[in-house]
Amino acid sequence: MSLLEKLEGAKIQKNIKEEDVKRLNELKSRLHRKLVEELKNLNVGDEGRELLKAKIEEYTEDFLAKEGEYVTKGERQKIAQEMINEIIGFGPITPLIEDPEVSEIMVNGPKKVYVEKKGKIELTDVAFRDEEHVMNIIERIVAPIGRRIDESMPMVDARLPDGSRVNAIIPPLSLVGPVITIRKFSQKPYTIQDLIKFGTLTQNMAVFLEACVKARLNILVSGGTGSGKTTTLNVLSSFIPENERIITIEDAAELQLQQPHVITLESRPPNIEGKGAITIRDLVRNALRMRPDRIVVGEVRGGEALDMLQAMNTGHDGSLTTGHANSPRDMLSRLETMVLMAGVDLPVRAIREQIASAVDLIIHQSRLKDGTRKIVSITEVQGLEGDVIVLQDIFTFVQTGVDQNGRVQGYFKSSGVLPRFMDRFEAYGIKLPLTIFNPDYSEEVKNDTSNPSTAKLSRRFFDGVLRL
Repeated sequence: MSLLEKLEGAKIQKNIKEEDVKRLNELKSRLHRKLVEELKNLNVGDEGRELLKAKIEEYTEDFLAKEGEYVTKGERQKIAQEMINEIIGFGPITPLIEDPEVSEIMVNGPKKVYVEKKGKIELTDVAFRDEEHVMNIIERIVAPIGRRIDESMPMVDARLPDGSRVNAIIPPLSLVGPVITIRKFSQKPYTIQDLIKFGTLTQNMAVFLEACVKARLNILVSGGTGSGKTTTLNVLSSFIPENERIITIEDAAELQLQQPHVITLESRPPNIEGKGAITIRDLVRNALRMRPDRIVVGEVRGGEALDMLQAMNTGHDGSLTTGHANSPRDMLSRLETMVLMAGVDLPVRAIREQIASAVDLIIHQSRLKDGTRKIVSITEVQGLEGDVIVLQDIFTFVQTGVDQNGRVQGYFKSSGVLPRFMDRFEAYGIKLPLTIFNPDYSEEVKNDTSNPSTAKLSRRFFDGVLRL
């Protein structure tokens, strides 16, 4: 057989395959329309979910028996599952949403769907039929929470029923078709022990952060996109005593606080006439009138930073928030910029005085090259000297290299400097082991009995308790 004949044969095979795919997609579209028509008057709650699945499978089998004789048994089962995902779930990405190993889902138009697993991004074989199919899924996500997306408002932030964060952007802003980004939340909120197990921080750092939250320090979690800021904020919030009234403020509600007395506030976009928007800043101001013990803002990114600082400086100690930045110093610079975005003409020194007085601690988190997320520094804001805000690292992560598998190597260390707010711990009756501030101490040293003098020294440090 000549090369030309082979190429012609391959072309014919390709055309036949494309024709089969097209015919199968048309069959699925007809089936989907019939199912929607058949089930629209069927009223079932969550308890009837299994009943609904059974009805979809039954109707799909009857439909394919009449109109899809050429469909194999394996394909029928696959089509039935696709219809269940379409009717009950979120279309082709439903299995990804249900996969516990997937932490993020990125739909780049109808034919390219990426996921993040263990900090690494990979392409999947999941695909939508066309752009209209993607738009239908976006509508299904945003409609239940009163959001909308169309050409007049082509961007939207939303959430799934389990609290996972969703961002969608559509043409004409997106040139690759509708784009969906889903930041998944674990069904069971992470605890501080989970973060220790993941290597995000150490036991000593965890003990220190718990003390800081209970002593009502104002804490700001900084970091880049996907560095784990919201997860850390969730864990920090879990340290808040259950007898306190907590108000959370977010663009799309993500925080999963377990305390009984929590009020969740969510901003609102403008309506179709461009009116009625309720911003984070509006909610922060309103929260001050709601007798909060703690104010937790999902993220400050604009003029609400000024109101947040005012709250921290006017008796609302123990406030928590996050912000995007490359380092603790950059976070302070961003805060200055955000305060100026509030439209108040304040001198830079006055803004820095507000920041230095309001923020007690900055926790900076990073996603490293190998995909792991670590708290790379816990930094105290010590005050203002001249025109410069003084920062002091209490804990840092020191990277020593990368192993042959590409995994980042390093260790956490204490600077050995006691924070200036130690008297706050005394006021709240909190006692901390001296060991957490000892730069030479580590779990490895503590457990090393090969050197008697080292073991004796480490036990002395370990048994020491800070009593002020």
